[in-house]
Amino acid sequence: MTSGSTQEMPLKSSLTENQSLVTWVEEMAELCKPDQIHWIDGSDGEWSQLCNLLVAQGTFTPLNPAKHPNSFLARSNPSDVARVEDRTFICSLRESDAGATNNWSPPEMMRKTLTEKFDGSMVGRTMYVIPFCMGPIDSPLAMFGVQLTDSPYVCVNMKIMCHMGTKVLNAIGPNRSFVPCLHSVGMPLKEGVRDVAWPCNDEKYIVHFPESREVWSYGSGYGGNALLGKKCVALRLATAISRDQGWMAEHMLIMGLESPDGIKSYLTAAFPSQCGKTNLAMLIPPEHYTKRGWKTTLVGDDIAWLWPGETGKLHAINPETGFFGVAPGTSWHSNPGAMEAMASNTIFTNVALTDDHSVWWEGLSDPPSHLIDWTGKDWTPDCGRPAAHPNSRFTAPAGQCPNIDPAWQDPQGVPIDAIVFGGRRPSTMPLVFQAFDWTHGVFLGATQGSETTAAATGAVGHVRRDPMAMLPFCGYNMGDYFAHWLNMRKLIRQLPRIFHVNWFRKNESGKFLWPGFRENVRVLEWIVKRCQGRIAGHETPIGWTPHFVDFDTDGIDGFDESQFDAAMAFRQNEWLAEITSQNDFFLKLYHDMPKELLCQRELLMARMA
Repeated sequence: MTSGSTQEMPLKSSLTENQSLVTWVEEMAELCKPDQIHWIDGSDGEWSQLCNLLVAQGTFTPLNPAKHPNSFLARSNPSDVARVEDRTFICSLRESDAGATNNWSPPEMMRKTLTEKFDGSMVGRTMYVIPFCMGPIDSPLAMFGVQLTDSPYVCVNMKIMCHMGTKVLNAIGPNRSFVPCLHSVGMPLKEGVRDVAWPCNDEKYIVHFPESREVWSYGSGYGGNALLGKKCVALRLATAISRDQGWMAEHMLIMGLESPDGIKSYLTAAFPSQCGKTNLAMLIPPEHYTKRGWKTTLVGDDIAWLWPGETGKLHAINPETGFFGVAPGTSWHSNPGAMEAMASNTIFTNVALTDDHSVWWEGLSDPPSHLIDWTGKDWTPDCGRPAAHPNSRFTAPAGQCPNIDPAWQDPQGVPIDAIVFGGRRPSTMPLVFQAFDWTHGVFLGATQGSETTAAATGAVGHVRRDPMAMLPFCGYNMGDYFAHWLNMRKLIRQLPRIFHVNWFRKNESGKFLWPGFRENVRVLEWIVKRCQGRIAGHETPIGWTPHFVDFDTDGIDGFDESQFDAAMAFRQNEWLAEITSQNDFFLKLYHDMPKELLCQRELLMARMA
C-alpha cells in the first residue's frame, strides 16, 4: 500500500502539476523524515487496505458483520480522548486579533517551537498526503486543503468526513490555492521504540495561523485535534476567511421542515454541548406528525457555511460529508436517524465492545451483563465505572441518514428562513421565543449559555456563556465576530428570523416541563409558521412567544395549558439575575464589544421596567 522511502522515491510530477503543493510536501517530508510517502486516492479499495492495516496494528477491532457491516472499534490512549482547548492556539500577527477568548502566541515563536517538535516526528512511519475539500467541490464556498499525517486512523476518518483523494487533487489542479495542514501523532519509531495501538504524545499543540491560512497539529490522534478539515479548517480558519470575504462559518446544524401543504423551510441552529444539537438535526417526527404530512430532512449536523444567495436569502451548505457524533445518550428513542446512519461503514471510538462483537454505550439500552470497556478491561454493571468514555464517538457517512435532504450536496446550498439559538437552562428561558429583529437576535446568540452543575463549577446556577456555540471555535476576536454578524444584515435582502429555544426547563420538583426529543418538531412548526407570517405572537419584554391555541400539543400526555404556561413563563426576577450574569461575560469583552449589543442590554432592562 505504501511506496518506497522518500530517498528512493522522489515525488512524482504526474501526481499533481501544482508545484507549490509538491514543494511543500517535499519540505515537510525533509523536516518530518518519514520512511515512506503515500498519496491518498480516496478509493474504497484504499480504505479497506488502511482498515486492514489498522486491524493488524491493533488499532481497530472488526465488528460483527451481521450487526455492523464494514465497521470497526478503536480505543484511544486514555490521555487522548477529546479536544484540548488549553493547547489550541490562534497565532495571529497581533494578539488583539485573537481576542480575550483564545490562546495566543507570537506566530514566529510558535513556528520555531513546532519546527523543533516536527523535526523527525515521522521517523519509522508513513507520511500520508490527503487532498481534501470542505463543502461540495463545485460550491462557491468550496475550500481545498491538503493534510500531511502519519496516522492511518486519520485517513480512514477523513474519507467519511469530507471529499478527499484524487478527485480533489484534480480539482486543485496546477494553480489553485490550498490550506496546508501538517499533523503528527508525535511518536517517531526511532531505534528501540516499539509502536503501540494508539500512538500519541503527552505534549500537544493545535495551532492556527489565520493570516497564512495554515494549521499545524502535534501530539494528538483524536477527533478535531487530528481531523484537521473539521474544526480547524471548517471553523477556526473559516471564520477568519469568511469575515474577510463576507460570509459566515458557524457551529450550526442545518435542517429542513416540510409542511403538509408542501411548503419547505430550512433553519440553522446553534447550541452549546449537551443541548440536543445532533438529536434535533436528525429529528424524525413522531407518528402524530407524520400522519398529518409533516416531514423533516437533514442537511448537516454540526457546521454551516452561510452566504447571501441569489434568492436574496442567506444560503447554507454543510462543509462535511459525515457525522462525528457523541455516542453516549444516542439511542433508538432519542435519535433513530443517527442509529440508522451508523448501522454500517462506521468507525466507533472509545465505546464498549459486547460479547458478540457489537457496540454499547450508556443510554443505548439496558446494560449487558458483561462488556469490554473503552480501556479494554472487563466490565460489569456493578463495577462502578462507565463502559464507554463520555466523549466516545461514531464516524458515519451522512448519506446513510434515512432523512438526508435531497439538496444536502447542492453547491448553491439551501435558503435559510430561521436561525435558532438555545441552551440548557432549568429556569428563566422559556421553551421558545422570537427576537424582535436581527440585532436583538444577535444579542440572544451572543449571550446564550448553559447552566452548569455544582460538580463542574462548585456552584449551582452558574451559566457558562457560549456565544453562538462558537467559544472554542472562533478563530479571531469574539467582539469582532459579533460585529461581523451585525454587518451581515447589510448584505442579506431577506433576513432570517431569529429564535431562542430551551428544551430543559424544569418545574419545582425538578422534572422537565417539556418532553423534548422528537416532540421538538412542534416547536419547529411554530417557528416556521412565524417565519411565514401565518400566526400571531404574544409580545413580551424578551421577545415574541406563542399563544397556546397556536401551539400544537395534541397527543402529548399531561401537557395542558397550565403546563404550557409554566414552560413559557416570564419571571422578571429571574431575568434581572440573567442580566447580572451576562455582565461578567460582557466585561471580559468590553473593549471589543459592539455598542449595538450594549444597547440591547439597556433596552432589555428598560422593557422590564
